[in-house]
Amino acid sequence: MAGLEGMEQPRQPGTGVVARWGPGAEDERTAEAHRVAARALAEYGNPAEQDVRLPSLPQSAALARRLTQWVVLRDWKLGPQISEHAVLLVSELVGNAVRHTGARVFTLRMHRRRGRIRIEVRDPSRGLPCLMPVHELDTSGRGLFLVDKLSDRWGVDLAPRGKTVWFEMRVIDR
Repeated sequence: MAGLEGMEQPRQPGTGVVARWGPGAEDERTAEAHRVAARALAEYGNPAEQDVRLPSLPQSAALARRLTQWVVLRDWKLGPQISEHAVLLVSELVGNAVRHTGARVFTLRMHRRRGRIRIEVRDPSRGLPCLMPVHELDTSGRGLFLVDKLSDRWGVDLAPRGKTVWFEMRVIDR
């Protein structure tokens, strides 16, 4: 094709190689995710039952995601899309707490009420998060934009020593 020399060209139908996964590959990944979540629950506690204090480190975002996924899917038995959105939004709030507050720890808490869930990240900073305009080529600063778009409500509650950033999502009660 003109102008595309050196670029990989589309394959003709029937000539491509199909990647295959072993029959248990997905099961192994799922089992490992369950083991990681179970270890996190044992070590830190269940955020649906108590405030869970996590160290203010980048790797704590992964812990918060696993705990959120466990609670939403296994404890509350909600659907995968709600779980996916909750996990993404928790990751954004935790990322903000880790990056912008200078705190040693933050707290994760999850609540289920009739028709909605509420997830909170509390830190000792009183600095307020700011929803900024997002542009197509921005490589950062999209966290609160995602929270704003994917949650039904979100906000910040100031306390004498810190703040709680939270979001709520509507769910169908079974």
